[in-house]
Amino acid sequence: MYAVHLTLTAWYTAYTRLRAVDVPALRLQRKKGPTVTSSTRREWLAPAALLTLSIVPVVAGTVRLTELAGSAPVEPENARFFATPEPAVVHIVAASVYCLLGAFQFAPGLRRRRPGWHRAAGLALIPCGIAAALSGLWMTVSYPQPPGDGPLLTGFRLMFGSAMTGSIALGFAAVRRRDIARHRAWMIRGYAIGLGAGTQALTLAPWILAFGETGELSRALLMLAGWLINLAVAEHVIRRQKSRTRRTAQRARDVRVSA
Repeated sequence: MYAVHLTLTAWYTAYTRLRAVDVPALRLQRKKGPTVTSSTRREWLAPAALLTLSIVPVVAGTVRLTELAGSAPVEPENARFFATPEPAVVHIVAASVYCLLGAFQFAPGLRRRRPGWHRAAGLALIPCGIAAALSGLWMTVSYPQPPGDGPLLTGFRLMFGSAMTGSIALGFAAVRRRDIARHRAWMIRGYAIGLGAGTQALTLAPWILAFGETGELSRALLMLAGWLINLAVAEHVIRRQKSRTRRTAQRARDVRVSA
């Protein structure tokens, strides 16, 4: 339940900041210069929450890179990385950039004040996300199966890695058509899958503390729970956004009719 609560908090905070637009305040700020207000501080809660959720996978990846760059002993758990390190390096670097940089896309004020930065960051995130997903798929198929994994978890990794690749590709295609709503929805889904490792740390930790090491089935199901929690929250965010957009459009039509 703690994992669900923390993930819901992070994603809901991201949603509320994503849809919070204070146009009069922004105009006043442009006239008077930059000021730090409570709304400015609140808009950074979303990136902060998502960055917090990224800490565990980023730190774990950094430790792995340090092992590969140094003279760490080769053991059954890491032998596959030493045998073919290139895919692991690509995956760790690309996924870290994707999770960390992607969190700032949920800061609405940053997108409004610096639209060029938002587009440039998006152009960097697309290849990073694709590289992270494809390298993860390559490792799933080509590396020897690590101890504790099984065919069920392998299937889950192939499914969600493919879904992440497809979500990013569809999001890119949507923005090329200037379909911003679909672009945002697909990119949120892709980011939710990419951030699954952060939530999986929270779903696995209570089990390990309570029952010890996971078995193949329990590990696969707990990993699945991390992806599903993120996707469920992402779909909630997307549906709420669509509902709010429809209400805004309806109010605009009512105003035009009354005028």
